[in-house]
Amino acid sequence: MRTASRACFFVLLLASAAALADPWDDAVAAFERGDPATAAQLFRPLAEQGDAAAQYNLGVMYSGGQGVPQDYTEAVKWFRSAAARGNALAQAGLGSLYASGQGVPLDLAEAEKWYRLAAEQGYGLAQARLGALYARGEGVAVDYVEAVAWYRQAAERGYGSGMAGLGDLYATGKGVPVNSVLAHMWLNLAAAAGEPDAARRRDLVAVHMTPAQIAAARKLANEWQPAYPGPQ
Repeated sequence: MRTASRACFFVLLLASAAALADPWDDAVAAFERGDPATAAQLFRPLAEQGDAAAQYNLGVMYSGGQGVPQDYTEAVKWFRSAAARGNALAQAGLGSLYASGQGVPLDLAEAEKWYRLAAEQGYGLAQARLGALYARGEGVAVDYVEAVAWYRQAAERGYGSGMAGLGDLYATGKGVPVNSVLAHMWLNLAAAAGEPDAARRRDLVAVHMTPAQIAAARKLANEWQPAYPGPQ
């Protein structure tokens, strides 16, 4: 069983294909030694020159108040700049701010737009969030088939939220036929990835399963490997 817990959009990028000059390395070094204020100062000129990864990082830092005063309006500004350059993490970050109404008016339809752009680039956390919007009918019409499709892509990348969402849909027969074995398998994997409440939901499914079904589900979970290894 190989899983990875990826619970937060706002993770600083510490490598960039676009920015390999010394200022980038100095910014990363400053952040890693616990000096985010210096890191922010060094990322800023790179961001102002159009480096999407540096723009994303400034968005992260303003969102979390790391090295700069927390300012969601500034976070939106930098995420939007990076998102316009195709940075998937920034697109997802912007979607998250629209979904929470931080720095922008709450707008789930706009959140769906940005999650989708990131999801179509293969960013698993955005895929899971997009699946949740379709499962709940938030910003879009309820569409369980679409929810299954996005949850599955996130799950196959090792994202616990995608695994849990997919497991819930197998448990309830929404968008897929009811399948307790697969529901248990995905919820078990989600629990191993640290997804909150997944273990409880797995155990609720298990109440209605035979010992042979539970054994089969555990075997599937133990044998599972991500379809897309490595960070996505």
